[in-house]
Amino acid sequence: MHVATVCALAISMSLAAGVAFAQNDPAKALAVAAAPVATQATCPGNPNPLGVARIVEIDTTGGPGFGFEHFKAYDFLREGEVVLTFDDGPWPGNTPAVLKALAAQCTKALFFPIGKHAMWHPEILKQVAAAGHTIGSHTWSHVDLSKLTSDQAKEEIEKGVSAVRVALGQPEAPFFRFPALRHSPELLAYLGTRNIGIFSTDVDSFDFKIHEPEKVIASVMSKLKKNGKGIVLMHDFQHPTSLALPELLVQLKANGYKIVQVKAKEPVKTFAEYDEPLEKELGGETANSRPILSVVRTISE
Repeated sequence: MHVATVCALAISMSLAAGVAFAQNDPAKALAVAAAPVATQATCPGNPNPLGVARIVEIDTTGGPGFGFEHFKAYDFLREGEVVLTFDDGPWPGNTPAVLKALAAQCTKALFFPIGKHAMWHPEILKQVAAAGHTIGSHTWSHVDLSKLTSDQAKEEIEKGVSAVRVALGQPEAPFFRFPALRHSPELLAYLGTRNIGIFSTDVDSFDFKIHEPEKVIASVMSKLKKNGKGIVLMHDFQHPTSLALPELLVQLKANGYKIVQVKAKEPVKTFAEYDEPLEKELGGETANSRPILSVVRTISE
């Protein structure tokens, strides 16, 4: 058995035995569970899907960071493994297209929605959750937190976390990505007190600069070839990415890469001072609300 798996399973067993996580023990940040690759039986219409090779559960106590661009303590990926991540959604047209491409390959991803976008399009964000993907948060308005005061930055973080919870009608994962990947030691420490894990990246697609689908694919594949594995940063807000994804997933499969889905041990905890105003803004019935098209439809015009 792989060494990382042995260590992670040992951690899980300790947890089951009631051993508390030590705040200052970095070895106790991860628990890893095996998951079967999707087969024809579980992926109708695709006899050889990309699927999910492994599911990784993260205990976010103390705010661990992931992604070699900024954090090197927790390298949980094996050679050839990939975590697909998407920022800045949910967005009409683009996010549903991304979900369709992922579903066609029976694979999963990690989404970091912007709070405002979640409030504008809660029905799309619920589609992300219903498809079994993991959802974190990406601030309220995607402002560069390094340019704000400490209090302003914390409000951007917390309002974003609450917006995603309100839009979903349930708490999301305690995972966070900084806009433009810009952070300060103070904000890292704050997220540590909130037990929110931080995601940077190993492979930045730069799809926000590249506006041709084939170039997005080439960017990701060339960087993965160089790195051998990685957390891949893309944007479901970007239309070229939604167009590129079906072929990108095919190429990942053809080149032997395996997808790892990231999940959280516990959901994020939000603050009522941010939840309540957003609940009122969205109408107050978030847990059981339905997309407007399922409530009101035009039958003649």
